[in-house]
Amino acid sequence: MPEIRITFTGLIAIVTGLITTVTGLVFVLIITRILDPVDFGTWGVISIMLLSVLQIEPIVSYWTTREISRGVESAKTAIFANGILSSIAIVGFLIIAYLMGTNTDTDLQTILTASLLIPLIFLNKILTAINLGWKPHVVSYGLLVYSITQIPMALIFVYYLDLGVYGIFYAVGVANLASIILLTISGWEKIKNSFQKNFLKKWIKFSWLPFYPGVAGILHSYDVIIFSLIAGTVEGIAFWVVALLLPNIVANAGHVSSAVYPKLLKEGKIDNLQQNITLIFYFGFPLSAIAIVFAKPGLFILNPVYQIVFPIVIILTVWTFLNTLSTVFQNILKGTETVDLDEKNGFIAHVKSKLFLLPTLLLIQYTIYISALTIMLFFTHSTSSQFELLLYWSLIYLSIQIPFTLYHYIMVRKETQILFEFNKIIKYFFISLVVFSSMYFIIEQFLNYENNIFIFIPNVLFFVIIGISLYIGISFLIDDRIRQLILSVIEEIKK
Repeated sequence: MPEIRITFTGLIAIVTGLITTVTGLVFVLIITRILDPVDFGTWGVISIMLLSVLQIEPIVSYWTTREISRGVESAKTAIFANGILSSIAIVGFLIIAYLMGTNTDTDLQTILTASLLIPLIFLNKILTAINLGWKPHVVSYGLLVYSITQIPMALIFVYYLDLGVYGIFYAVGVANLASIILLTISGWEKIKNSFQKNFLKKWIKFSWLPFYPGVAGILHSYDVIIFSLIAGTVEGIAFWVVALLLPNIVANAGHVSSAVYPKLLKEGKIDNLQQNITLIFYFGFPLSAIAIVFAKPGLFILNPVYQIVFPIVIILTVWTFLNTLSTVFQNILKGTETVDLDEKNGFIAHVKSKLFLLPTLLLIQYTIYISALTIMLFFTHSTSSQFELLLYWSLIYLSIQIPFTLYHYIMVRKETQILFEFNKIIKYFFISLVVFSSMYFIIEQFLNYENNIFIFIPNVLFFVIIGISLYIGISFLIDDRIRQLILSVIEEIKK
């Protein structure tokens, strides 16, 4: 087994994540500038539907990562089982597609065609799980290849050939295929090992455990479907999806801990875990500031019609930051759990473990969330504007996330005895506040909203680069740990 390097893998993941965020925005820019809100909303609904049926995929990949990290050769068997799951997912997708196509303004034929993406997405996911346990930094490379491939494919199929939503299907399909090729080459040493039925028996026996978090995920994905059904249109989904795009950049901060989970599985503990969590705040604060300060220009770039959701972007940025922390805490807790090491442990032992407790908490969280959203929409959809409905939606999203993030932190603190390094965290917060508050006033004074995006985008990027440079420069001067980190990155690049 190769050595899993936490900081090295984390920094690669962050850089890759930022690049893929940019390429992802370019991809969305292409389709938002060409598709009308109804077509873009249709793609948003299809994305959520794909995410919904994808929740059964961890039945295999969940155990695969844990086993590969511990030297167990289950990769080939996992790929075979994953193919069976993708067939089941297609059936589920077609059922949901019929429901959506007959009760909203979406085109049924378009939704049904999207089912062809499922086998590719499933295969990409299982190869990602194999590489996560084997060479976690390669997962970032696969994501990078996927995101870069999307852009020329979108230009070809959506822009030049004008295939609309079908063009997006082709672009996403080719991008998945490119990622699959890379991940297969990287993980071939594991994939080429023999097929073993005993793994299938184990996965079937304990399939309820990785599927259980999927129940929460499926429930979570119903927010878009519920909104579409009650509102009777998918146009509002287009604005919701766009409002989530810019805050997604914040999730890259969590990538600094991307290797923590396999490292804990392999060795059972990690030195300096506290410092790793502090780095999440170091990257998370400026990324959150960028999402907020540059929300208006970013929405203008995507399409000026979406600028109305600027306040919602701010709320969702805070939610994304808290959700990122919560996800990292959950991965730490899952990584420290050892109940599955002893094959004698049965149903009761697994139910008492954190592998069951954590998804139970998620299920509770999303049940409260979906219930609150449904009640809000039922009583306000006929008297509120579409913007007001989206605003209420975002406030519900955030308010329910806060207590669960706090509880996940309490659980991690109890399990690992780590404490937040508040002195450093507060320092990073104030650096971000000073730098990006200044940038906000500067862009309000000097940034001209050019209709020509080929002029406007470079102007926006210029201000973004200035803000990032100031943040890194100041932190380099006043923080020893960041200075050491930056110097070590430079040395790594020299090698």
